[in-house]
Amino acid sequence: MFRFYSGDRGEPPHVHVRRDRNTAKIWLQDMSVEYSYLSGKEMKRVMRIVERERLKMMRQWNDFFR
Repeated sequence: MFRFYSGDRGEPPHVHVRRDRNTAKIWLQDMSVEYSYLSGKEMKRVMRIVERERLKMMRQWNDFFR
């Protein structure tokens, strides 16, 4: 599941990923990973999704923090 948190207002656009108890944080502008506790296989899948949906996520980030 992909999320934004209201407490992240002052940070550059990013998305939090959560699967069960495992999490990751991905910066949307340069697609870099801040941290990841997902398996390598899961992280590859997540990165493909984020790459494909990045522009949509950026728009959602901007709408969320407007």
